[in-house]
Amino acid sequence: MRRIIAYLVRFAVILIGYAIASLAASAFLNVLFLGYFGYAPEPGHPTIAPALYFSVPFVALFVAYFGFMPAAVVILIAEVLDRRDWLFYALGGAVIAVVFLGFAHNVGDGDFDVADNTVRLALVGSGMVGGIFYWLSAGRWAGSWRREPLPDLEP
Repeated sequence: MRRIIAYLVRFAVILIGYAIASLAASAFLNVLFLGYFGYAPEPGHPTIAPALYFSVPFVALFVAYFGFMPAAVVILIAEVLDRRDWLFYALGGAVIAVVFLGFAHNVGDGDFDVADNTVRLALVGSGMVGGIFYWLSAGRWAGSWRREPLPDLEP
């Protein structure tokens, strides 16, 4: 029974970590594109905070949707191999972004393809940021479900 609870808790931690990683990658993309388009408001500007309150979670939905399958593979590899270092997750996030870029290129829709190298690098960078935030929230305990549980103290 303890093993099943450990599996369920670990699964919940993985889902929460994935949500946090998606939000972090989205926030990084939003900040990069604000700077790219030259929007640099003075401190205390009244429009930046409400715009980010809406756009970060909205873009995070797309980040989570398009990155789910490659992220599931990276997370599964990390869990099975007990990978707990931040570099693995940062590089895994970059690989997830590259897989998305390859998917976008192979779809055949010219409007969906990412052609600008600046945008490609921004997506790879946001994947790395997402991977690091996943490591911060869930990846540091990868493979913890495989350890033997403590014995019952009751006779």
